[in-house]
Amino acid sequence: MRHEWDVRLFFDEDGRQTECEARLVGSRAPGVVARGSARCSDSDRPEERIGEELAASRALNSLARKLLAQTAGDIEDELRHPVHLLG
Repeated sequence: MRHEWDVRLFFDEDGRQTECEARLVGSRAPGVVARGSARCSDSDRPEERIGEELAASRALNSLARKLLAQTAGDIEDELRHPVHLLG
């Protein structure tokens, strides 16, 4: 049996700051959502692509950490003792 999860990235930008929301979607995907942001310093010229890359990488990093923590909690519920998953 094969299942598929997708990661969807949504961006909001104002020229100096970029916000990214990362979501896992799919019929069996856990409802994990995370956010990341990037901001130009006053000396930088705005570059949307770089802001998107940085905000997305931060959101995806946060998404991975949240998914790992949720998985550890699910395992702990099953085993009834604490676990530590390496990421």
